[in-house]
Amino acid sequence: MITAVRVELLKLRTVRLGYGLLAIPAGLTIVFSILEASRAGTRSGGVAPLNTASGLDSVITGGVWFLIFAAVLGVTVSSGEFRHQTATATYLATPRRGRVLAAKALAAALGGAAFGVAGYLIALGIGLGFVAAKGYPVPIGDATLARYGAGHVLAAALLAAAGAGIGALVRSQLAGVIGVFVWTIIVESVLGGLFTSARPYLPYTAATALAGAPLGGGAFGPAHGASGAAGPLPFAAAAALLAALAAALCAAAARTTVRRDVA
Repeated sequence: MITAVRVELLKLRTVRLGYGLLAIPAGLTIVFSILEASRAGTRSGGVAPLNTASGLDSVITGGVWFLIFAAVLGVTVSSGEFRHQTATATYLATPRRGRVLAAKALAAALGGAAFGVAGYLIALGIGLGFVAAKGYPVPIGDATLARYGAGHVLAAALLAAAGAGIGALVRSQLAGVIGVFVWTIIVESVLGGLFTSARPYLPYTAATALAGAPLGGGAFGPAHGASGAAGPLPFAAAAALLAALAAALCAAAARTTVRRDVA
């Protein structure tokens, strides 16, 4: 099992796609975090001032773009074998296909964790940079900042593992990647806007809450800023929800598509 994980990690390090997936959210995070920080405390639709906890929260949790691309990374880890027609060789080397999927999910989780670290550090650096430039004291304690960092890492890792399950289920890399974007950007936004009580339990929304974003703050469209009585899931509950989702997707793939013949 350890050897299989090392092989998957070697693939991640040597294939350029992963670096491209890392660069895209890095650019998006830099642009949106700078815009958010520069407009903070203004009347032009900006967030609260950066000398308040809510204002700084909105900037330093801007790394949630990396959460989406961590899930995409997971999809590519498991579906890439079928796209490049290397699955046969992989399964011949490791006949126990369930073990192969487990290794891919674990490698994807480790890669996703790296995405979470990068996203948090970029957003945190921009937020603290603007705070220092304006001469404000940091309104958020070290323990809270550490919790946000841990949430970014854990959420990205679990979404990447879930993405590995999706990729193994659908086998088509294009379909899996499109599915991730459609779900996170469109489906959860619509569902979160229509059913505010169910919003905390939606996977991507739970992941953003785990990373410290306000409920709906990491969503798009109708769910963005939607009001409702429900609050975000506690840290442990959100982590358990994402872990259960990743385990369910991987288990479903192991019992169905992974067992099928490789065309």
